[in-house]
Amino acid sequence: MHKLLILGAAIFLQSCSCIPKSTTTGLSDADKKQLIAITQSLPAEHQARYGARHPVETLEFFGIKPGQTVVEALPGGGWYTKILLPYLGTEGKLIATDYSLDMWPEFGSFATAEFIAQRKAWPAQFAIDSKTWGGANGAKGEAYTFADMPADLTGKVDTVLFIRALHNLARFDAKGGYLKQALAETHRVLKPGGLVGIVQHAMAEDKPDAWADGSRGYLKRSMLISTMTAAGFELVGESDINKNPKDDPQADDNVWRLPPSLNTSEDQKAKNIAIGETNRVTLLFRKK
Repeated sequence: MHKLLILGAAIFLQSCSCIPKSTTTGLSDADKKQLIAITQSLPAEHQARYGARHPVETLEFFGIKPGQTVVEALPGGGWYTKILLPYLGTEGKLIATDYSLDMWPEFGSFATAEFIAQRKAWPAQFAIDSKTWGGANGAKGEAYTFADMPADLTGKVDTVLFIRALHNLARFDAKGGYLKQALAETHRVLKPGGLVGIVQHAMAEDKPDAWADGSRGYLKRSMLISTMTAAGFELVGESDINKNPKDDPQADDNVWRLPPSLNTSEDQKAKNIAIGETNRVTLLFRKK
């Protein structure tokens, strides 16, 4: 069940605690029917992740509607992109964003000169791929990095999505202000009152902060809220739809030990398959 929270004017009761209001970002019946039809049209390999990632429920919670302009941070292989492009439709636009090129060398040895060249070429390749993924009636696809989003996007975007996309920005923020830059650009391009939808691998609040600095893929809910608040956003909603209580990471655990990566020893694979994908917090923020 969704736990919808609004952080608004304080309402003091006997305990003098602030009682949040509620908000609704859901879809019309027609839009939800269309979203379901698109997800059901994708290949079985894509649909195999639905039980863990809940794309219909997640996009409904974030209030994504056809015709909107949406930014998708770090789309990777296009798992959500292949849903969003046909769903947003011909009146919509999907803008993909990558890390600043300055950030990639922070990952170390795999960020070779060849790899960096591929990242430089990625925006043009995304524009080509988006035409295939979106089909004849899909949204227009564009791609940039957080360092070169066009000035004319200011105030034009309905929603920015960070789906499992914040941990590395946080991990390297002290070295180059990459998370601060991404959130500043997010604030700039959003319309007044525009939304930010976050799905992020979540570490339990009682675990050491050092386990949740992003290097293992995990962040804490409290860190996300404080960081977003400092960047000019207010929390307006939270949902349990992507939680997985079976995922209880310990001292040496990272997100990639679990499906779909399963980067772990053979004797741990069965255990990690049984856990499933990571525990995730799902938060909705509004631009102040």
